[in-house]
Formats: sequence, structure tokens, C-alpha cells
Amino acid sequence: MKLLKLLHRAACGAALSVMASTACAADYPAPAQGSWTVKDFRFSTGETLPELRLNYTTVGAPTGEPVLILHGTTGSGAGLLSPSFAGELFGPGQPLDASRYYIILPDAIGTGKSTKPSDGLRAAFPKYNYDDMVDAQYRLVKEHLGVKHLRVIVGLSMGGMQTWIWGTKYPDFMDALVPMASQPSEMSSRNWMLRRLITDSIRNDPAWNNGNYTQQPRSAQFASVFMGIATNGGSQALYKAAPTREKADQLLDGRLKAPFAGDANDHLYQWDSSRDYNPSPGLERIQAALLAINSADDERNPPETGIMDRELKRVKNGRYYLIPASDETIGHSSIGLAALWKQPFAQWLQGVPRKNR
Repeated sequence: MKLLKLLHRAACGAALSVMASTACAADYPAPAQGSWTVKDFRFSTGETLPELRLNYTTVGAPTGEPVLILHGTTGSGAGLLSPSFAGELFGPGQPLDASRYYIILPDAIGTGKSTKPSDGLRAAFPKYNYDDMVDAQYRLVKEHLGVKHLRVIVGLSMGGMQTWIWGTKYPDFMDALVPMASQPSEMSSRNWMLRRLITDSIRNDPAWNNGNYTQQPRSAQFASVFMGIATNGGSQALYKAAPTREKADQLLDGRLKAPFAGDANDHLYQWDSSRDYNPSPGLERIQAALLAINSADDERNPPETGIMDRELKRVKNGRYYLIPASDETIGHSSIGLAALWKQPFAQWLQGVPRKNR
């Protein structure tokens, strides 16, 4: 394992500037939306759904090299089409140039436009987990889109954890894996504690009413804001944004008063789905080249625990790129600023051999 530590302050500033810009036009092919319905999908709990809708977004032609990109908790595939992510990766000459690659951005089970509790089943929805999400993604890519082999899987946060699972469950299906803002170990410590606080807050709110609420329980928004501040944003960046009590109150009040765009049951299921995440027992099965990318100020995956250094030794072709913390990184979400890591990613991917397909 080789640990890379690069400090790109100029790139950080450029990424934040791009992220803030609403005038930037995407310099890549227009995204296309699609959906596929799986009949009688069986979950790891043994529960089944007669129909499971899987929504997805694609960029580029199906004749290009297939790339799978997996979003984070409460997100969606289309949510990755931002200037700071897709705008840095999918354009001409960029690392995942959509004139060469066929980019697939699925909505995981329970998120986006895929089937989710708020579609009608509410708290009677099957208790899905990350393995179910990965199995559904595999079937979508192979059975519906006809992809036999992926060039690379890139995953952010929840998607990063799913990328580790992909490597252990379907080791011959891809050339390369890039799990970001994640660790290849059991869900635990602060990461799980804060997830529990979200799910317990919703379940213990009388307004939740066992999932049969008529208005969104206020606990869902409060717990989500609490989780966001406690485990995201970066200590230095938050201090830069709120160096006084007055500014801290303004920032917090703005988040608490913002409309809650989600659904309490959906959020409960999304956060709870990580409950049994643990790819560690299968790390030796990973065959693909792997580049793990984390940020040094990632609140959910702090590098000082040594987990990544320990576990990555078990991956035969694994490398580690750690983004140094600064007041221009944003903690757990730093990986959403592709300018921070796209250059080493591109150089690394160029050197990954293509397997016979």
C-alpha cells in the first residue's frame, strides 16, 4: 500500500468557486433518465417486493466504456450532476470524458426515483441493507443495461461503502474500484452513533405514529441538521464560515428553518440500511485495482483510527489517497469537490490494465 498525501490549495479554491457558480454550463452530453422494474425482488431479510423500480441516469453513449458511480445517503444519481463533480469529470479531456465513457448513475433502493417507503408502504417497506442495494445495482447494470464488465466503479460515502461490497461480491466484474469517504470495516463508533440518533429520533417522535404520519415529523429535520453539523463540513471550514456566536447562530438557524425536502420514513430507512455494513471479512477476494480516497478531516471516517492503513494491507492491489485538511476542504463532503482528487485519480486509472471482457 502506498499512502499519497498531496496538498492542492489552489485546486480546493477552484473547486469551491465552481461549486458556488450557478452559471457554469455542463460541457458534456445531455444526461438521460431511465428506469427498470425487477419482478419479485428478494431482500436479504427474506422479504420480497412484487415490483422494485430502479431509476438511473446515464451520460454518454452505451458504446463507451461503462463506468458506475454510486451516490451517498439521501442522495440520488442525478444529484451528482453538479459543476463541482460532473463538471470536473465528464467533459472533454477530463478523467471520465463522456465521449469515451458510458457513465451510469443509479438511484439506490429507497432513494431518488427508485422504489422507496414513501411510495406507499411506509414502515411496512422491506428492511433493505447495502447488500440489497448492490445486488439491485448489479442486476440493473447486467440484466437491463447489458453491461458485461465495468471499467471502474466510483462511490461516494454510502456509495463508497457499496463500492467495497461490489469488490467482494462481484470481484471479476470491474477493472477498478474507487471507494471514497468510507472505510472497509464494520459500521461503528461515531458514524453509527449519529445514525442511531437520527433513526431513534424519528421513531421516538409521537408524530411519527409508526410511520403513519399525516405531516412530516419535525424530528426528521432536526436530527438531519444535527447529523450534518456533527459529521460533515470540516472543522476548519465551519470555523471559517462561523467564527463568532452570532454567525454560528445564523448558520444553524438557516439550516433549521430551511424546508425539509425529504421524507421521514425514507430517511429512517436510508440511515438504518448501514446497520450491518462490514466488508472486512471479504477484502482478500477483491481482484480489481483499488484506490481509496478519503479526506483527512472526514468526521465519519477519521484517519487517525488507523483502520484504513490496517485493512488496505489485505487488498492485493490497493492504494490510498488522503486529501489533507484545510479551511478549503469540507470534511466528509470533500470528495464531492472532484478538483481535489481528479488528477491523481486520472493518473492512477490510466495505469490500471483492462481485463478481457
